[in-house]
Amino acid sequence: METPKLYDMPLGEEFEIFVLIKNASVKTDRNGRQFIAFSFQDRSGAIDGMYWSAADDEVERFQPGRIVSLRGYRELYHGQPQVHITGLRLTRPGEPEEIKDYTPAGPISAAEMAEAINHYVQQIKQPVIHDLVTALLEEMTPDFYDYPAAKRFHHAFVGGLAFHTLSILQLAEQVVTQYGGVNQSLLYGGIILHDMAKTIEFSNPVTADYTVEGNLLGHISLMAGKIALTAEKLGYRQEDEAVVLLKHLILAHHGKQEYGSPVSPQLMEAEILHHLDDLDATMNMMQSALDQTKPNHFSQRIMAMDGRTLYQPSRLFQHQSGFGENE
Repeated sequence: METPKLYDMPLGEEFEIFVLIKNASVKTDRNGRQFIAFSFQDRSGAIDGMYWSAADDEVERFQPGRIVSLRGYRELYHGQPQVHITGLRLTRPGEPEEIKDYTPAGPISAAEMAEAINHYVQQIKQPVIHDLVTALLEEMTPDFYDYPAAKRFHHAFVGGLAFHTLSILQLAEQVVTQYGGVNQSLLYGGIILHDMAKTIEFSNPVTADYTVEGNLLGHISLMAGKIALTAEKLGYRQEDEAVVLLKHLILAHHGKQEYGSPVSPQLMEAEILHHLDDLDATMNMMQSALDQTKPNHFSQRIMAMDGRTLYQPSRLFQHQSGFGENE
């Protein structure tokens, strides 16, 4: 019998299951008492919960990356699912201990993603860009195929970074065919490298806590720096056009300064990367929400999309659904 999961549980029905602590932030309430804001996770998804009046020894015990027995019930708070915690303890000998059993798996394996991405690397014909991409891929593998693309909102699963990258490459292949003036080598190179420094920004692929470099610099600046260092190692000048243009794609891929990019896109390839990156992230967030939504119901609010809810149509209008036939 399959072990029950967080999102198998009906609202309001008490449960006790094993979950992974993905994040744990110690905070203080208005009365000065400390509590822990948790994010719990299993393969069905992640859910937040507050552990009130936490003692110092509990703060020490309940650390990210640990598996715990969670007792409580699901509820909605401002339209968002959360768990009302009634009990929490660490696992005992003989109980589950494999973290990988509680991390959502990507649709395809790391080996399959590597093979598919290498197919696009072979299509990068510009020598400088090909050398830079090849060298950086070699340096950052296997982390590139293990890390998530984001801490919380999109492709937030082990291997999500490479899967997000591959998805954008597949979209870009169609764009290159549609618009004849696009430089394929520059676009593919920028896509492969655009988020690669998240392997430096995040501390590990499971909890995805930010490193000091991640907090102070961010993955955009970190990747631009890695390109510069790699170019120097390979004997290319910083002012070489290919190096400059490739760095521009990285620096501009969030589109605007208020979204974290120090410059706005000034190349067609940079504009394409920005829109495809945003499209793929948005579609993943929407699909994840709909996968947890029954037909003829609205989803939970998607905070990264201005708190919007999505409607799950009846089966007649669905291409595919995350729910089984007996739902």
